[in-house]
Amino acid sequence: MTSGDGTRPGTIRTPDQRLRVFVSSTLRELEAERRVARASIERLRLAPVMFELGARPHPPRELYRAYLAQSDVFVGVYADSYGWVAPGEQISGLEDEYRLAPREMPKLIYIRHSTQRDTRLDALIDRIRDDDTASYRSFTGTEELAELVEADLATLLAERFDAGRDAGGTTATTDPLAARIPSPFTRLIGRDRAVADVLDLLGGGQTRLVTLLGPGGIGKSRLAIAVAEAASEMYPDGTIFVMLENVLEPDLLLPTIGYALGIRDTAEVPLERRLALALEGRRMLIVLDNFEQLVQAAPVLVQLYTIAPDASFLVTSRSILRIRGERVYDVAPLATHDPASPASVSRALSSAAVELFVERARAVKPDFELSASGGAAVVGICRVLQGLPLAIELAAARMRVLTPESILRRLDKQLPLLVDSSRDLPERQRTLRSTIEWSTGLLRESERELLFDLGVFSHGFTLESVEELGAGRAWEGTAMDGLAALVDSSLVDQQDIDGESVFSLLSTVREYAVGELRARGEDQRMRAAHARLYAALALREAPRLGGPEQRAAVARLNLERSNLRSGVRHLIFMEDFATASTVAWRLYLYWWIGGYLSEMALWMQEMLDRGGGDTPFARAVARYYVLWKEMFGTQTPTAVDGFCEVSDLFAEAGEAMGSAMALATAGLAQITAGDADFDTAAERLWRGAEGFRAAGARWGEVLILVALGRLEWLRRRDDDALAMFQRALDASLAAADEFTATVAAHHLARALLRGGRVEDALRVYIEGMAGSVALDNDEGIAYSLEGLCSIAALDGDVERAGVLAGAAAAIRKRTGQYDAPAFVFHTRDLEPLATGPTGAALQAAIDRGREYGAREAAEYALAGVRERAAGATTTPVSRPAARAGT
Repeated sequence: MTSGDGTRPGTIRTPDQRLRVFVSSTLRELEAERRVARASIERLRLAPVMFELGARPHPPRELYRAYLAQSDVFVGVYADSYGWVAPGEQISGLEDEYRLAPREMPKLIYIRHSTQRDTRLDALIDRIRDDDTASYRSFTGTEELAELVEADLATLLAERFDAGRDAGGTTATTDPLAARIPSPFTRLIGRDRAVADVLDLLGGGQTRLVTLLGPGGIGKSRLAIAVAEAASEMYPDGTIFVMLENVLEPDLLLPTIGYALGIRDTAEVPLERRLALALEGRRMLIVLDNFEQLVQAAPVLVQLYTIAPDASFLVTSRSILRIRGERVYDVAPLATHDPASPASVSRALSSAAVELFVERARAVKPDFELSASGGAAVVGICRVLQGLPLAIELAAARMRVLTPESILRRLDKQLPLLVDSSRDLPERQRTLRSTIEWSTGLLRESERELLFDLGVFSHGFTLESVEELGAGRAWEGTAMDGLAALVDSSLVDQQDIDGESVFSLLSTVREYAVGELRARGEDQRMRAAHARLYAALALREAPRLGGPEQRAAVARLNLERSNLRSGVRHLIFMEDFATASTVAWRLYLYWWIGGYLSEMALWMQEMLDRGGGDTPFARAVARYYVLWKEMFGTQTPTAVDGFCEVSDLFAEAGEAMGSAMALATAGLAQITAGDADFDTAAERLWRGAEGFRAAGARWGEVLILVALGRLEWLRRRDDDALAMFQRALDASLAAADEFTATVAAHHLARALLRGGRVEDALRVYIEGMAGSVALDNDEGIAYSLEGLCSIAALDGDVERAGVLAGAAAAIRKRTGQYDAPAFVFHTRDLEPLATGPTGAALQAAIDRGREYGAREAAEYALAGVRERAAGATTTPVSRPAARAGT
């Protein structure tokens, strides 16, 4: 049995793995208490999940449920107020949050002393006192609360960690889905028929491509989410949701889809081949959102018909793709009246458009009710806005300070003038753009200026980055309050990611903001400021990528990776080649871990085409990435010679690490060439390792030592290979580099197993598994599963060997990451079981293993290790439910 986050009851993640603490309270009454609770949680390096009702112009229920589902500990802070009870509900959100917390989730409850508490809150507290799963404490002030929260969480963490250690030392979490269907903040209104129509078009998976067509703000993405959720039974192998808003280059369409599937483009196998392997036999729905800027890449989808013959594609776009197999669904505005009686206000009040307005209005003004005059005004608003969902939401967000009548008067007065000024756009697009302009006109000047400047950000940016961009701007020093106002106005979206508030603009709002910057002649200036901002972030985080702070650095860069990548792109556009090449090279390890090396190769080729190789360093960086992309495809001495030249260029530029990397890569290219020269390859690898050591980049030295060990293995020098892998592991541990430690551990364990040292191999495989799970590295988990599969096979444990083999094969199929045949041993160890009387049982176990996710398989493997140590016999396990995308 697992809890809501996939962990077993009684176990809990360590602080480094960012345990999430959900904080439930009334927002305004307990503002000070919420601040100190957050501070206490963060001092323990945990992730506070703070649901901010007052900062969100939408109904909260679905959202706090989603937050709870992703959390590990529940903290409730109560005082006087029971909280607001929404229309149609029987209990407040405060009580609903408590009830929704799973029974096995640890609950820490803190109640402030009070003499005037709501009767219903008293009743809730009485029930909490009787709940044996909750800890109950009282407090008088914020300082006492801070001490209690920190002490209780520390105690809970220690107790749960010990319980997990006693059970075997490792806990399994659910597999992360790189492109899971986004959790909608609000319920879908007025689209039931549309969802059914699109499902019919998909035809139970028979149709290859359906395009949801319509202007910005019509609700294409929200409809796609609803269709994806409703289509789960039609697509048993799951759905991936690929957001293309920040993908501008057609050549990046396939890598972006691959990344969403968990495939990392290492160029060792062509990406098309990796995709074909990962999608073979999988009946999936692939949603491609915001395709309009990639319409010229539409023929690539036809190519995917062959690569993924059992997959269907759902595309949202403002333009028809016009390719074979496409079926188009025009997304209509929401109905603003009853078609049978268009002039009837009473009937219009039941329309989908009015329902949307009322629901969004109540999110910002909970006591809003439709009066006779107000109802007529709301109907008028929806008709003026032509049923466009985004326009209606923007208008409803103003209900915090305006009445429906005053909103309608303002729209009637201003909207026709604004619409007429945009005659170059289609009618509905003019209405939406004009609604945005009207909405921004109600902001303070500084808030309006902030919104325009935010147009240069890609999806996902932090308050810290906004504040840095504000240097010298009119809104400098007011970023926090300005963002709050924009969130309140539905112009900016906010979500919590690992305890950080991350903001985004809808693509339609971003287009408007950029248009305003362009009209003022400030767009290039602000894009340049944005690029410099993220270049600075990259250079701050780069030194932390190759050592003990690796995980934290990767997490920080991941938080704003879309902006980081668009920053590099713009540096090249404005021909700041020196900065672009510096960022590209300093983040080499990040691009590699994240699977972005092909993306870098594309941009570096563009830099060369623009004449960006005018310095030895810039030319070396650009050529390195381009050669790396080509290396495995060409397998000719040309790549070897090219890397040697790049090494000389780096040396000329005084870049010792770059020279070492290029020289070592020349050695790797030498091994993969048709007529491999092992001696020359080894000499170049050794020189590269020495260069990394001299530069203080031990992670690079580790990877080269691993490559040297593989080279010795190819030479059939098993003892030398074993010594080299041990040396690599020692170097990685000395550098405290988690990623390279797992790479070295897996190679060492295989060498130990080949040498007959089974128990030593088992110990190292477990260490490698733990590191791979912590880093979320599926390829590393697959290596461990294969090694433990070999050990189970040698033990004669047919069930466990088969399950582990099937699970490892499923990971490799999904990620497209396969090892060279010369280094694959577990299949040989399975042969005696496959060819004997146990063959049928082994195949059945392999089939069961294919249904495991990576982390489920890791937990299963470690449970087997514990049983083996205890001398217990293994028993068949039931097959877990298949997970989309795993």
